[in-house]
Amino acid sequence: MNAVPENLQSVFDRTFAGIDQVREAYVPQLAPREVGTIISVTTGIAKVSGLPSVGFEELVKFPGDVLGIAFNVDEDEIGVVLLGDYAHLHAGDEVERTGRVMDVAVGEGLLGRVINPLGRPLDENGTVATSSRLPIERPAAPIMDRAPVTVPLQTGLKVIDALIPIGHGQRELILGDRQTGKTAIALDTILNQRGQNVVCVYCAIGQRASAVAKAVAVLREKGAMDYTVVVVAEGSDPPGLAFIAPYAATSIAEHFMEAGRDVLIVYDDLTQHARANRELSLLLRRPPGREAFPGDIFYIHSRMLERATHLRKELGGGSLTALPIIETEAQDISAYIPTNLISITDGQIYLSPSLFELGVLPAVDVGKSVSRVGGQAQRAAYRAVAGDLKLDYAQFEELETFARFGARLDEDTRKIIEHGRRIRACLKQPEFSPVPVPAQITVLLALTAKLFDLVPINKMTDAENAVHEAAANLPPEISARFETTDKLSDEDHKTIIEIARKALIPFQPKPAAKPVSKPLTKAGPKPAHVVKPSPKPVAPAEIPAKATAEADVKVKAKP
Repeated sequence: MNAVPENLQSVFDRTFAGIDQVREAYVPQLAPREVGTIISVTTGIAKVSGLPSVGFEELVKFPGDVLGIAFNVDEDEIGVVLLGDYAHLHAGDEVERTGRVMDVAVGEGLLGRVINPLGRPLDENGTVATSSRLPIERPAAPIMDRAPVTVPLQTGLKVIDALIPIGHGQRELILGDRQTGKTAIALDTILNQRGQNVVCVYCAIGQRASAVAKAVAVLREKGAMDYTVVVVAEGSDPPGLAFIAPYAATSIAEHFMEAGRDVLIVYDDLTQHARANRELSLLLRRPPGREAFPGDIFYIHSRMLERATHLRKELGGGSLTALPIIETEAQDISAYIPTNLISITDGQIYLSPSLFELGVLPAVDVGKSVSRVGGQAQRAAYRAVAGDLKLDYAQFEELETFARFGARLDEDTRKIIEHGRRIRACLKQPEFSPVPVPAQITVLLALTAKLFDLVPINKMTDAENAVHEAAANLPPEISARFETTDKLSDEDHKTIIEIARKALIPFQPKPAAKPVSKPLTKAGPKPAHVVKPSPKPVAPAEIPAKATAEADVKVKAKP
């Protein structure tokens, strides 16, 4: 039996009846809303009045979806740090409270993306797909939640892994003059984390857009963007974005750390962050201090770097390793900001312009660099060679200084200098080419055994590459011990050194051949007359006095 089609009028009646019920049940809610007014707008700063209940570091909203952070909370007005393009803002525009602090999107969806400190994408891969957010300012982990730093973070750079080791949860400062390779060390460390289950966060603060694009291109070319998040505040951005960039990057890194993962974060560089803070503070009429920096400049860096730590196993066992970069001027590491950060961090890697000019790359000055965690975060195989290597290198640098004056050197001093030159040649490393652990240890053991001393200095690069290739043939049981805390046995040392010795044989000069006496040939027919030269007459003056005296004695003794 066919159903009777419903009348269209009854459908409308039922729909409107439902709308009437919803309208009658709706009770409008009145919510108070604080609205302020812009008094003035300067470079990255807005003075606002009319927000009596606003809190410190609360987020406020300007026309055009521009956000700002309440930095100065005074009785009559507030000073707001602007976080976007403020060219369209004018005095008299309306300002609205948001009731929340600045936060950033976090999650797995950020991996492989390039974003700004507000979490907005800067690449061409669409919107960022994340479901959670964290405030950029968070308290550091309590002392009792932290575990000791014992697990090494391999950088792939021989000079750092052997002499200035870095551990998971450590804060190691990289400092040096402009254009000495600071960013290259950080990028090499990120590249070496491939396959190590380490999430990397690269934070570019106030850098040129071309420099950031080059770094991102290198990471993408080497396949490192799969496990890396890039947070960028360009040099042309407002100073407020440069100020919040490292805090936002740290919150992104903390999300992965609290999930039990190991994280590496690079701040490139905190000099620009300090300058942005100085600019904002002076515009907000805060009193300047040493070098015109405000008094809280130490606090803004310490509260950020203290968030880098290694959590206890009960809290997931994750770690956050920080590599802050700082720029020095004319090698002055005793300036205000460098000394502040040296006192906050657990060691520093100093890059020397003089070594850079000599072509020693990476230009790490071993004498001025230190890791305050030291051998506690270093594999046992490295500890077996690092002490002797550092001592030999330090002796070489001292003697090389004296040798430049043209002083005569004894044989032992000459050997120390030649050995030191081989150490320096082996510690050189091309950019963006990290060396795996087995190859590093094989080269270092060959150095301490002085196997390279017989190799000419102009063949050192080829000889080292040959040792790298030979290290791939190490027995699996020895390679497995490299990854543990077990010490290498004497047999392991002999095996590794023997493999390195065989690889270096083609590069060592062959021993000089002994002169071979010519075989006697059969004499031909003897000449009939051989004229012998007459003895040369000796002048009386040429006769030794002793011989003359002996002749006189013989004459007198004759009867």
